[in-house]
Amino acid sequence: MNKLLIVGTVAFDAIETPFGKTDKILGGAGTFIGLSASYFNLKSAIVSVVGDDFPQEYLDLLTARNIDISGLEVVKGGKTFFWSGRYHNDLNSRDTLVTELNTLADFQPKVPANFRDADVVMLGNLHPLVQSSVLDQMTKQPKLVVLDTMNFWMDCALPELLSVIKRVDVITINDEEARQLSGEYSLVKAAAKIQTMGPKYVVIKKGEHGALLFHNKEIFFAPALPLEEVFDPTGAGDTFAGGFAGFITQSENISFNNMKQAIIQGSNLASFCVERFGTERMQQLKKEEVQERLKQFKALTHFDIEL
Repeated sequence: MNKLLIVGTVAFDAIETPFGKTDKILGGAGTFIGLSASYFNLKSAIVSVVGDDFPQEYLDLLTARNIDISGLEVVKGGKTFFWSGRYHNDLNSRDTLVTELNTLADFQPKVPANFRDADVVMLGNLHPLVQSSVLDQMTKQPKLVVLDTMNFWMDCALPELLSVIKRVDVITINDEEARQLSGEYSLVKAAAKIQTMGPKYVVIKKGEHGALLFHNKEIFFAPALPLEEVFDPTGAGDTFAGGFAGFITQSENISFNNMKQAIIQGSNLASFCVERFGTERMQQLKKEEVQERLKQFKALTHFDIEL
């Protein structure tokens, strides 16, 4: 069984949207990626850090999904990373209300020995130096390294970010971030510019408008499934990344054509994530539901045309 190594935050979130608000709930990029990837046939591990205020029931939830948490450090007397945000009515923009780094401020990732030969590495959104440190600990070159990042690191750690980007095969960012990183407004030009920085594949996420995959001169577009209700977009991008990386790990195929399917798998899982607050929907999701919605995706995008 192939191995997927996941690096990212395991955290508390407090979220407010036009549909309601939550107290502290389970969140974090690593959590969303791990839960999403658990729907595929693979071995996975999360490398992250929490404080001893992190409930045992959340740890049990991860292990129940066959996620190795030996690389999840629990700091005695420490407090878990906490983020709070308020979404605007369109759910595409938000205000950060609170960010408490806590144990994440001094995080030194430790990759478990049995995952230093992982087939696929998914570097969730963290400081680029942390992402580089994980790659330094690998005992063999992974078949695929996927990196997710954001504009915050472009603003405050660009040299470190460019350094780690050179070492990855796939980068996933949103359209605004692609434009900032490349200095190009056209997403086609932006993707081409980013490919010169190192990644062979560029995935540009456009939220409710789907996702684009670029490789050399080839382009693939996957729509987002139109939903009747969207409660909370927090974690949708990470869920997408987990589905993408999980499918690639399971299939052992890193061709452009297979990545098209991985994009659809990621989009499919992300469509569930937004239906409830935080990780709630992903905790309850059944594999039968995943398969049924894949059929909806196929119906949405399939057509016959005479040429």
